[in-house]
Amino acid sequence: MGIEIEKKFLVKTLPGDLTPGVHICQGYLLNTPEKIVRVRIKGEKGVLTIKGLPVELVRPEYEYEIPVTDARQMLDRFCDGKLIEKCRHTCLHQSMTWVIDRFSGANQGLVVAEIELTAPDQPFSIPPWAGPEVTDDPRYLNANLIHNPYTLWQADK
Repeated sequence: MGIEIEKKFLVKTLPGDLTPGVHICQGYLLNTPEKIVRVRIKGEKGVLTIKGLPVELVRPEYEYEIPVTDARQMLDRFCDGKLIEKCRHTCLHQSMTWVIDRFSGANQGLVVAEIELTAPDQPFSIPPWAGPEVTDDPRYLNANLIHNPYTLWQADK
């Protein structure tokens, strides 16, 4: 069984050593608190991901590459135009890889950094460009951003 253990932070300033970005477009075929089935086009690859309910940061995750034409059709046919779009970069901080997502569309202005861990208690150093941790704030889950986009929160401020 695959697992995912990640911590999520807002980004104050973009680090200088970002990799070139990869465009990601994703939608949800199933989106409940207990389970998520996501389809994604990442660059020129299609990906199908199934995630279960997290328990103390650990969540079951299965990910499979699928033909990009299938992924496009699934996004068009099953996601009702509700899509997340972002540009994904990576960078290193103290020999650990961080993923930085710069959102566009309805989530324009949101920049989030994630680090995947091998254990919930794995030590890591927070980079100076990272802002507040938002791991436990459900608003920042991509599955929730689909229904409550970041630009709507900003309009409420």
